[in-house]
Amino acid sequence: MDTIEKNKTKNLVKEDVLKQNEIVVFNDDYNTFKHVIECLVKYCNHDSLQAQQCAFIIHHNGKCSVKTGTYEKLLPIASVLSEKGLSTEIV
Repeated sequence: MDTIEKNKTKNLVKEDVLKQNEIVVFNDDYNTFKHVIECLVKYCNHDSLQAQQCAFIIHHNGKCSVKTGTYEKLLPIASVLSEKGLSTEIV
């Protein structure tokens, strides 16, 4: 592989990394810890401990990034979380 091809490959990898987005879940006064944890397990594929930790971060810090990926992959997950009553944003 010549130098030009290597640089092109490096740039493509950088672009792919830069295109990553996050679903952020915000704290509210309505949803229980149990509900938030169940949603994170079911829709974000968290294990129970990871979901519990995110729920505590959401409660204490006001928000937590719960899932990363491309915008296209995150949009349906964020939508279902919103349908379940969680306040979300893709950043």
